[in-house]
Amino acid sequence: MKSLIKSLNWIGWLSGVIGLLFVLLGLIQAFVTGRFNPETELVNYFHAANSFFLFGITLSVYLFRCERKQE
Repeated sequence: MKSLIKSLNWIGWLSGVIGLLFVLLGLIQAFVTGRFNPETELVNYFHAANSFFLFGITLSVYLFRCERKQE
């Protein structure tokens, strides 16, 4: 069980890092193309980052609840 929790913790952190990479890619794309006005739609980097952040948050909450149950 400890190895599963440790693996889920690593997956949560990795998901957060991947989300940050998508945010950076989206910002780079916005700077390169000059698409900061609201009428243009950026590539879905920010939507993908949102998904990775939500996955990381969900794993963190799950792990927090598992730790509370073990105490």
